[in-house]
Amino acid sequence: MRYPTAHDVVFFVAMLATALALGPAMAHLLELPNKIGLPAADYFVVQQAYRGWSLLGFLILVELLSMAALAVMARREPRVLWPVLVAIASVIGAQAVFWTWTYPANAATRNWTFVPENWEILRRQWEFSHAAGAFLQVLAMAALILAVLRRSRA
Repeated sequence: MRYPTAHDVVFFVAMLATALALGPAMAHLLELPNKIGLPAADYFVVQQAYRGWSLLGFLILVELLSMAALAVMARREPRVLWPVLVAIASVIGAQAVFWTWTYPANAATRNWTFVPENWEILRRQWEFSHAAGAFLQVLAMAALILAVLRRSRA
């Protein structure tokens, strides 16, 4: 089956946005073993490397909008639709994890510029919530790849 160019463009945008969002997610996951045991002074210095990363939040919006468009385009192709829906659910899940665990840790530490008494609990919450978010972003990417592969065989 030959797909219209619009399908190709939307798939490209969804894949690119997901790949770009996956980069920071994997960076957080891969640095976890080296950061989790740092003393407070060192940890708080390292955390300043993330200043400005919130600007990447627009990628999540692009991801979700392009995936929603894909879901509409694939609504009559269940082999393609279901992986796209899994990708959407994964990104929404990653956002739920972020807003439930990561953001409160950022707020409690004033973006890691203030050391509260429970900073070690907040560090674990922050690090492991980012690990969960990375897993969900990988799942979203894998689901989109599966959708593309299934689309090419439709």
